[in-house]
Amino acid sequence: MGLREAVYSLYERRLRRHLDGLPVPRHVAIMIDGNRRWARAAGFDDVSHGHVAGAQHIVNLLEWCGEAGVGHVTIWLLSTDNLRRPAEELEPLLRIIAGVAEELSAPRNPWQVKAVGALDLLPQDTAEALKAAEERTADRRGLTVNVAVGYGGRREIADAVRSLLTEHAESGGTIEELAERLDVDHIAEHLYTRGQPDPDLVIRTSGEQRLSGFLLWQSVHSEFYFCDALWPDFRKIDFLRALRDYGTRQRRFGS
Repeated sequence: MGLREAVYSLYERRLRRHLDGLPVPRHVAIMIDGNRRWARAAGFDDVSHGHVAGAQHIVNLLEWCGEAGVGHVTIWLLSTDNLRRPAEELEPLLRIIAGVAEELSAPRNPWQVKAVGALDLLPQDTAEALKAAEERTADRRGLTVNVAVGYGGRREIADAVRSLLTEHAESGGTIEELAERLDVDHIAEHLYTRGQPDPDLVIRTSGEQRLSGFLLWQSVHSEFYFCDALWPDFRKIDFLRALRDYGTRQRRFGS
């Protein structure tokens, strides 16, 4: 082991000691930003090299979350706005995402995969790959991994309201009846992440400090952690720092 690796290992152990006794987030959501900038900085003309490197790094994150005791992870891979990218960039990215779904649902992995997003906006083969990953992992009891593809926070809320209205109409109810009983819990029951705890911690890599529409409804009481590292360079110690930062905050839940 070289000097750099030894120092890194020592610092990682120190961070782990600091985490002893601190609360662990039940649900971590992460915006894996910076793949394209990473590719350009590495000298690649084709930014898909960054997306490949980022995709390969996801398994590391899930293993870190499992070690820490996190039960749910949401990973934003593709927004609804990203679907307007030029075909020469979007098509390789969609193939990479299909590969991510296949990798996460491989028999050697314990995770339960959930597709989170407007699958009807995706090409059929991409949507089918995500649905197949869900089906293959439906009976697994490991970490729940929400793969957010074709995801937009406003679109999610609109879809939730649309689903709620359709359900109410099919039951024979009137708009007046729905208006009288409608509350936030009814909408939450129709979100893409229904049945799961809201994220306690939202992480964004690459130095950007905005949500960009990610989990608008669910993140109302989330803690946020912004990291300068581009996603492929995001290290385990960066993750442990985020957990340490979360664990030492006094959560007020809007007060």
